[in-house]
Amino acid sequence: MPRTMKAPARVPPAVAGEVLIRDVADADMPAVQAIYAHHVLHGLASFEIKPPDLDEMIRRRDVIRAGGYPYRVAVVDGRVLGYAYASQFRPRPAYAHSVEDSVYVADGVHRRGIGRRLLADLIDKCTALGYRQMIAVIGDSGNAPSIGVHAALGFRQAGVMKSCGFKFGRWVDTVMMQRPLGDGDDTLPKPRS
Repeated sequence: MPRTMKAPARVPPAVAGEVLIRDVADADMPAVQAIYAHHVLHGLASFEIKPPDLDEMIRRRDVIRAGGYPYRVAVVDGRVLGYAYASQFRPRPAYAHSVEDSVYVADGVHRRGIGRRLLADLIDKCTALGYRQMIAVIGDSGNAPSIGVHAALGFRQAGVMKSCGFKFGRWVDTVMMQRPLGDGDDTLPKPRS
């Protein structure tokens, strides 16, 4: 029986160009702030109620970068269409080998592979930095796209915190997912400086 090739998926015009994943630049921050503001105002991925202004988003980015964590953007045809960063999972020293991921994609370009590309890049960067576990704290147990992309990239559900947030007039769950990086817990980690 002859083999047939599957036709390539049609890429919507919004992401028709090449997706470039790179470190965030100062000039990217207005787009980053706008992407996050949309999620705060219209979604449950963030439990914030009021979007932070540009100065606050820059301050937060600077804290993450000062900690040596990656902060990346997805750019198509000069437009920032998503961003992702890793941050300290918890402040106590025993958590030094674990990071938490955050991934946000611009409105109108969901389900186009941008979030997956950003998360895969973040996994690679954090693995290269020697981290051993990545934790996803996903707002809303009904957030199938985020849960799905994390599962597709090797995350497993670690638990659900029921009704721990209240937004848009309803209780909202938080889904915890986890993925080993590098050797995970198979070997002892090197001390972090």
